Amino acid sequence: MGMNLEQFPADDHGLILRRRALALGCSPAQLSRAVDAGLLERIDPGVLVPAAARTPRELHVLRARAVAGKHPGVVFVDETAAAIHGLPLLKAVWDKVHVAFETRLRGINLAARCGGVSEEHLTVIGGLLVTSIEQTAVDTACSTLQGFAGALTVFDSALRAGASRRRMEALLSTPRPGVGVARAALPFASSASANPGESWSRAQMIEAGLTAPRLQHRFFDDQGRIIGRSDFDWDGRLAGEFDGYGKYVDYLDGADTALDAVRREKTRQARLEDLGVSVVRWDWSDLEAKRMVARVTARLRALGIV
Repeated sequence: MGMNLEQFPADDHGLILRRRALALGCSPAQLSRAVDAGLLERIDPGVLVPAAARTPRELHVLRARAVAGKHPGVVFVDETAAAIHGLPLLKAVWDKVHVAFETRLRGINLAARCGGVSEEHLTVIGGLLVTSIEQTAVDTACSTLQGFAGALTVFDSALRAGASRRRMEALLSTPRPGVGVARAALPFASSASANPGESWSRAQMIEAGLTAPRLQHRFFDDQGRIIGRSDFDWDGRLAGEFDGYGKYVDYLDGADTALDAVRREKTRQARLEDLGVSVVRWDWSDLEAKRMVARVTARLRALGIV
């Protein structure tokens, strides 16, 4: 007999609790066969979900929901809180669910710290108790393994999402591990930085002492029509573009293909060059290899900007 998802009882978020499924008549063999067949996926001991295409962040939030179901009152913190808030991070690792709890809490998929969080720094998102966006950004910036670039990325993300810079500054006034890097990064944070790739680009520019660019500057033709917006620009003469896959996904419209999006981007670059604006591009591999700053510096010098 074939299997279908309707025979497995799921909650409003798609979580299937093994104990509940067994109590309602499903057998252990049925659940195991559904996993083997790729119909269900185990995300936590005793918790399954319908198999589907999910981003790592989406899967992590589902794991957080599974933890919340087992431990009512748990507070999600650090990278897990960032995932729940929807804050993009630099090189995020979603292997552990980060929680704070009043008593010691253990679990193979948990990174737990004992102790509560002040009520003024708590909020509820989708039924999950989580640190406020400002507290989350500060905690993650202080604990990130990516140093200045990681801290700058989470602060950029928080500001884009409406976080208060003043509140984050106040939270950084208390001594704690990692606070020095976070304090150094926050003054440079900008809501105009659109994604982790742009944040990492700016972090490398800042650490190298490169002349600071404008962010998201709009260029117009001689008829006053907008040609496009650059990720970075220097003196209106050099535009810098971080080429992440997301840029081309953002350009997709209706039935457009990725190739259509790339063609539109090439047209936009040609129109900028017609205005006398030079364009320098880089991607994630250039940031990994630390090639971007040298490339931009060479173009700035060639144009007499530095």
